[in-house]
Amino acid sequence: MDFREIRWEVADRVATITLERPERLNAFTPRMCAELLSAFERADDDDEVRAVIVTGAGRAFCAGADLGSGGDTFDSTAQGQKDTVDTHRDGGGLVTLRIFESIKPVIAAINGPAVGVGATMTLPMDVRIASTDAKFGFVFTRRGIVPEAASSWFLPRLVGIERAAEWVYTGRVFTAEEAHAGRLVSRVVSPADLLPAARTLAREIADHTSAVSVALARQMMWRMLGAESPVDAHRVDSKAIFSMGRSADAYEGVSSFLEKRPARFTMKPSQDMPAFYPWWRSR
Repeated sequence: MDFREIRWEVADRVATITLERPERLNAFTPRMCAELLSAFERADDDDEVRAVIVTGAGRAFCAGADLGSGGDTFDSTAQGQKDTVDTHRDGGGLVTLRIFESIKPVIAAINGPAVGVGATMTLPMDVRIASTDAKFGFVFTRRGIVPEAASSWFLPRLVGIERAAEWVYTGRVFTAEEAHAGRLVSRVVSPADLLPAARTLAREIADHTSAVSVALARQMMWRMLGAESPVDAHRVDSKAIFSMGRSADAYEGVSSFLEKRPARFTMKPSQDMPAFYPWWRSR
């Protein structure tokens, strides 16, 4: 897909997706939605990409949905769509569900305001690092709509129901420091340090770990957020340990440790995932 509203770059086995509508504070559009879906497909298909960073161009991360069309912005019928209440698919939700399915770890480098879908699209990302310039807002109730992008599932799991309720019910915009105190972001750094911090983390993953191990671990942890019992995790853990314990990467991981040298992992997610993966689709 030809990217016009995002920028795609790969360096040192790390892909960087930059939301690139700075004149509109990177406001979310149907085109941006389609480009993000395509970019995450590209990341998963490329074994040379070991981690993904998402950030914004200019002074914002993403100011939410583009409201340029006025009061009918959220009215799909007014936009000429033939959706019904049963067939409509929320664009932000398509993006968050695609990120949820990712086999590559995803790091949000939140450089400025992240409001509405600009905040909710980060929730299925694995680590959120915020600049001191960042602000957050789950502003849906102030726009007469409701939380979207599957955030009613993600947000309480990340920050707890009490904090999620306060932020969503009031719809207020809050600082990066409050986001950190509420466990929405892992750390707050200066604007100059934001991308270096994200890249350092991404490179630590790329340089020292098995791509297949990380892909499995990512899905194991996210999927178990909805498990009924630790027994569910035990069943999947057991299959994963059995499969990976016999793998070339496990032999290399142990050998490199004993020989005190960097590991040279060779397994690729595109062709070496265990036979039981994806286990959740076989139910």
